Amino acid sequence: TEMASQSQGIQQLLAAEKRAAEKINEARKRKTARLKQAKKEAQDEVEKYRAEREAVFKAYEDEHLGTKTDIDNQIRKETEAQLEEMETNVAANKQQVIDRLLDLVCDIKPELHHNLILQKKLHGEFTN
Repeated sequence: TEMASQSQGIQQLLAAEKRAAEKINEARKRKTARLKQAKKEAQDEVEKYRAEREAVFKAYEDEHLGTKTDIDNQIRKETEAQLEEMETNVAANKQQVIDRLLDLVCDIKPELHHNLILQKKLHGEFTN
């Protein structure tokens, strides 16, 4: 009977170990689930904060810079104004430029090239 009670004690010990292992596994599963939940909550918090900051920035941008359409319109107006100013300048100065170019091209004063003058001076063929 001592053998039987020993066997029964071993069975109880094995059963207790099995229950302990099951409890450990359940605890691990709960811990893993809790970690996943905490990670998701943290991610949600980060996303919420990011959305809030982006909204604040967008409001600041709209207030101080205007919307994208406003900026595009402003750039377009400035560009058109600059183009008109350039066209006015071209129209006003075109004839002067043409006259100056014609003067430069047509006003020819024939003279010997500088190098030729030097060469003739060196050879004594030319006195100035």
